Amino acid sequence: MRATDDADGPITGINVTPLVDVVLVVMIIFMATAPMIARRAIRVEVPKVAKSDKSATDALAVALNGKRELTLSGKPTTLADLKKILTAATSLKPDQPVTLSADKTLPYGDIAELLDTVRSAGVKKVGLEVQRK
Repeated sequence: MRATDDADGPITGINVTPLVDVVLVVMIIFMATAPMIARRAIRVEVPKVAKSDKSATDALAVALNGKRELTLSGKPTTLADLKKILTAATSLKPDQPVTLSADKTLPYGDIAELLDTVRSAGVKKVGLEVQRK
């Protein structure tokens, strides 16, 4: 007589090794590309236009007019000085809010550069000032 052999019967178990391999490869790809995607993103808490909220009284006001003149709380400044002042402010108060207002005729690149300077100084709470319609 012949002994029964499991190799000749139907497969009753699932081999999960290939599934785990594929999932690990996909996870490694996401982990490698996520920092590159996050560096390009500019996060801003944009205020709602339809409903205007009262601005925070302790927020530093940064403004850029149509002539590309930069001011911090009404005083003229440069991007380099702005970064130094904001870095000092965030070292004293880590959650220091800042409000940005810029002329609508300015190119997108100028506003992005200003926002990048503010974010690189360590400011986490940034608001964009808008006018109600």
